[in-house]
Amino acid sequence: MMTERTPLFCDAALAERIERADTQLVTEASRAAHRRNHGRGFVLPVAGGVASFAEPGSPFNKVAGLGFAGVPDAADLDEIERAFAACDSPVQVELPHLADPEIGALLTDRGYRLESFENVLGRALGDETERVMPPGIEVRRSGDEEFDAWLDVAADAVARPDTEGVPWHEEFPRDVYIRAERDMAAAGVVRYAALRDGVLAGAAGLRLAEGVAQFAGAATAPAHRRHGIQAALLSARLVDAAAAGCDVAVVVTQPGSKSQQNAQRCGFDLLYTRAVLVKHGGFAAVGVQQSHHAAIAQQP
Repeated sequence: MMTERTPLFCDAALAERIERADTQLVTEASRAAHRRNHGRGFVLPVAGGVASFAEPGSPFNKVAGLGFAGVPDAADLDEIERAFAACDSPVQVELPHLADPEIGALLTDRGYRLESFENVLGRALGDETERVMPPGIEVRRSGDEEFDAWLDVAADAVARPDTEGVPWHEEFPRDVYIRAERDMAAAGVVRYAALRDGVLAGAAGLRLAEGVAQFAGAATAPAHRRHGIQAALLSARLVDAAAAGCDVAVVVTQPGSKSQQNAQRCGFDLLYTRAVLVKHGGFAAVGVQQSHHAAIAQQP
């Protein structure tokens, strides 16, 4: 399946580019949620990254992209913590291990606690990329006409995850997950469908930004697992990303998971790890009363 290649080395410059693409995705998906919710929520720039609250329970409620444009000052963090507090939400920071180490120390001093990790894997793209499909498997772009069926497959698969490796630190209700997928589509994520013997069996996403191909999730229906669908979805997206001119493909997995194993089999290398740092119940510290109904103006 694979030709000889040189493993991808990730320096701070590449990590910054990947994190910048992720920041753009979080920003655009969050703003799509705001449009659905009549402007409620916020997007706040902070030290090269973004603090985002999309809606209650959303996977886009986080601080992303910190670490490569200086250390955020106390006033910026105060503002962010107040904003999350007004939405009755903890503050979650996803911090790459290649980021400025002073940020981790700063967050720890402010009461943030390490809750989990996630791995960022990448692969250099070039002419050697080949589309490989196991027997009986077909992968194609998925249009709006089957969006609901695509969402059903993705949501059912996520509700019954593989148990190998470190479990995800977050779980989302089905309705929240489906709305988040719709928001990602509004943010430019292209959908892929995998069919096994003609039956819709897998779903995946791809977003292209600044030469980075973001593999925005992939899921296989439980009845169709262990038949090469994940590898087929990876292969199809690699070919399309290379044809679009991207020079690197990126996928995020849980450490030691089946998804990480599948990605490595397809030539992805572990680039860096994000530490997930969370501050719970910090509302009293910033003097804000909790409110489920706070409406915070979206920032430009």
